[in-house]
Amino acid sequence: MKENLKVVISGGGTGGHIFPAIAIADALKRRFPEADILFIGAKGRMEMERVPKAGYPIKGLWISGFTKDIRSLALPVKLMDSINRAIAILKRFKPDVVIGVGGFASGPTLMAANYLRIPTVIQEQNSYPGKTNRNVGKKAKAICVAYDHLDQWFPAEKIHFTGNPLRANIVLNGTREEAAEYFHLDPNKPVALLVGGSQGALGINKGISAQLSAFKDSDLQLIWQTGKTYITQAQEEVNRLGLQDQVKPTIFIDRMDLAYGLADMVISRAGAMSISELALVQKPVIFVPLPTAAEDHQTKNAQQLVNAEAALMVRNADTEKELVPTLFRLKDDRELQAKLSANIGKFARPNAADDIVKVIVESLEFRD
Repeated sequence: MKENLKVVISGGGTGGHIFPAIAIADALKRRFPEADILFIGAKGRMEMERVPKAGYPIKGLWISGFTKDIRSLALPVKLMDSINRAIAILKRFKPDVVIGVGGFASGPTLMAANYLRIPTVIQEQNSYPGKTNRNVGKKAKAICVAYDHLDQWFPAEKIHFTGNPLRANIVLNGTREEAAEYFHLDPNKPVALLVGGSQGALGINKGISAQLSAFKDSDLQLIWQTGKTYITQAQEEVNRLGLQDQVKPTIFIDRMDLAYGLADMVISRAGAMSISELALVQKPVIFVPLPTAAEDHQTKNAQQLVNAEAALMVRNADTEKELVPTLFRLKDDRELQAKLSANIGKFARPNAADDIVKVIVESLEFRD
């Protein structure tokens, strides 16, 4: 295997696609220090900022997802433009392999790679793959997955069970006291962590707001990642109720290692990467799946954990009535917390990024 490997990694749109893409790139660099890695993302999406901060170059495509309004009329034009643009980028860069991690840019980039007969590898994060991955997966050299039973959509001989690669530094190396000091909370009182994804989650935010006053009669503390659009309202509600010392709203959490380390329980969307992180840190979790996620894959993700007695679930439509009461019931049930923690830990795959690199190497060494 040559040391100056050239790799394109494509995908993004949310942290759930960007963080694993960067984790794969970092693992490739550990294995092949001289590797030349280029990212292809979607213009205007967060990967165009996050990837360069991680030290990698990125090119942008004019692509977006399907919406139920007039903007979708431009989607066929955007798709053809993006495929042509991806073809031009790949012809210039001449990669040995193209890796798709999901997100708007991944589809046209993998289609371009197939057209140019460049080997592709897909990293499918969810328990229910989207239409694009199901289509491009037919020509992929390998498909790395994190859930069982995906052979109903992909050729069984191409599937490799690797788990989902995780962002660096999510496991706490310090003490609970240090984490509590960072968030200005009491280390001797229970802490709940609310993470609605990298951009916040309106349904979860509304669910907390609806019964925020319940925290006044409890010792439960809350780290509340609101996203940009809800931070002002959340801060106003916390101030009005006098909960400034107990509830900590924040737009984004940079130190997830400290947040996970301090949290006794977690409220989260059910994106594949969130599930993988929570499995690694073994936290009892209440999932609130995003109902508008492609083909409702978050509900399918969460349901697998619920069926394994590894998580609880509250529907997005029920958050205002059920989320806070479910959280307080979990706080008071230590036996349930222990069971959920132990069972979700069985889903952890701490070496996923390195295992994916092994699959990539095998797919190139034995390619036709």
